[in-house]
Amino acid sequence: MKINFSLKQFFPQKWQVKFPVMLFAVVMMGVTLSVLIEIGWGTDPATFMNYHVAALLGTDNIGLIQIMDYAVFLIFVILFGAQHIGLGSIANMFFIGFVSDFSRWIWKLIGFHQFLQNAELLPKAGIFAFILLFFVTACAIYMNSELGIAPYDAVPAIISDRFVKLPFFIVRIIFDYSSITIGLVAACFAKNNIPNPVATFCGIGLRTNIFGSICMALLLGPAISLVGKFMKKIIPVFREN
Repeated sequence: MKINFSLKQFFPQKWQVKFPVMLFAVVMMGVTLSVLIEIGWGTDPATFMNYHVAALLGTDNIGLIQIMDYAVFLIFVILFGAQHIGLGSIANMFFIGFVSDFSRWIWKLIGFHQFLQNAELLPKAGIFAFILLFFVTACAIYMNSELGIAPYDAVPAIISDRFVKLPFFIVRIIFDYSSITIGLVAACFAKNNIPNPVATFCGIGLRTNIFGSICMALLLGPAISLVGKFMKKIIPVFREN
């Protein structure tokens, strides 16, 4: 099996221009993810999975768990789609979880955590909708920055390109729902480590509500495709490739 990998793919044409766009999107994903966790109405499917795998292992360190399970996905990516690896892969894999953990510490320090916990339904719903849209958009921008994508995001792209003749957004939706299922299974076995569940699903106590994860699983695939077309249309540096 030939592995299509070269160090040159970390520094493609115009990478100096694309890198700040990608890095900003990744940081925004970490910040907005932290707010979604604080609200407790649901996160992206990958974090839903990681959050409950973390519970199964008895830790709150999402950044560490993300690195661990993304390392497993990375093996698949290296074997079947190494061309997807780049600077964006490293930024996503190592930054988002830790940016989220750090942001949550900041929210508690400045009182934003307490505000969200005590907020009325209407303002909390407004914040949730805005942050959800912001997160999905940031995710789509990062994936279309052409600097590589995280192993988790690369797997459905590889499956769509190499193994099934289905549009990417459909494969992405199926893959995201599979991650939610893994999160539910982990939560089921981690019930002793979730003494005060934020929500329940079919009798399973959860660290975060499944509602937002279901919404995001439906939104991410189409949003990635839509934002990619938009970026190539209005931003010259992305239009050229």
